Amino acid sequence: MKKVLVILASGTAAMSVPAMAQSTDTSFTGPYVEAIAGYDINKAGSSIDDTVSANAHDKADGFLYGVGAGYDYDFGKVVLGVQGEFTDSTAKTRFDDGTPENFGLGSVNAKRDLYVGARAGFKAAPSTLLYVKGGYTNARFGVLASDGTDSSRINLDADGWRLGAGVEQKFGTNTFAKLEYRYSNYSKAEADFRDDVPDSDRFNVDLDRHQIVAAVGYRF
Repeated sequence: MKKVLVILASGTAAMSVPAMAQSTDTSFTGPYVEAIAGYDINKAGSSIDDTVSANAHDKADGFLYGVGAGYDYDFGKVVLGVQGEFTDSTAKTRFDDGTPENFGLGSVNAKRDLYVGARAGFKAAPSTLLYVKGGYTNARFGVLASDGTDSSRINLDADGWRLGAGVEQKFGTNTFAKLEYRYSNYSKAEADFRDDVPDSDRFNVDLDRHQIVAAVGYRF
């Protein structure tokens, strides 16, 4: 009986070792998905005079929400990865005394935003990653444009780049949370008209975007 108990105890201990190792896994390697939410601020860039009146708002801000996915590889202290996002936003300009803020373009509301890029991180602790990121972003804005007499609503598709920095914290083996700031600038755009009117040629714009976001995710 003593021999049986010793064998059972040894087997239980052997099985508990991998289980314990799994529960304290600090690797950032693997594919992941995440849900994203935060604060979205859109402004005309420094080269644009967007003052319509003394009472005009100078930004379109609102709630950002969306999903992301990516893949990271953990090299020890350093983590490198690629990622993509699809987000939407409630950010829009408002009206003061019947005068629309022009945001450098007209009355604007932010729509979908596509992002693809890379990130590089450094482990501040075994389960804590400090990182920077950068890549390409394509954003859509709904614009109420006017020449002073006639007005029309169009979609503006803008191309730009994004830089960001944040912190990621692992909880257990598979779950994590992030807090991140990112800045985007859009310099080229095209107007998508309604009905059968063809899209415009690409033209220069100067749009700034600031976002403070949080995310929760699962790494496979």
